[in-house]
Amino acid sequence: MSEPLVLLGKPGCHLCDDMRAVILPVLQSMGLELREQDLRDDPALERRYLLEIPVLLWGEQEVARHRTTATELRLRLESLGALRP
Repeated sequence: MSEPLVLLGKPGCHLCDDMRAVILPVLQSMGLELREQDLRDDPALERRYLLEIPVLLWGEQEVARHRTTATELRLRLESLGALRP
């Protein structure tokens, strides 16, 4: 997986903070990068996800929405082929 995962959210979003706390250790252990994006900076994404944040994306693929666990995230990333040898 060469491109980073993107966490869509906005400042002051407690669910975004919760998701970040879960996903960062998983991504770091897998050697994956995370980029955060304020949903309000992209009108198309804001229309699509305004009431759905946080959302974790890999390219155009949704990896997780609202909440996830470390186990769920790892399984989802494995199914997407994100594991590095």
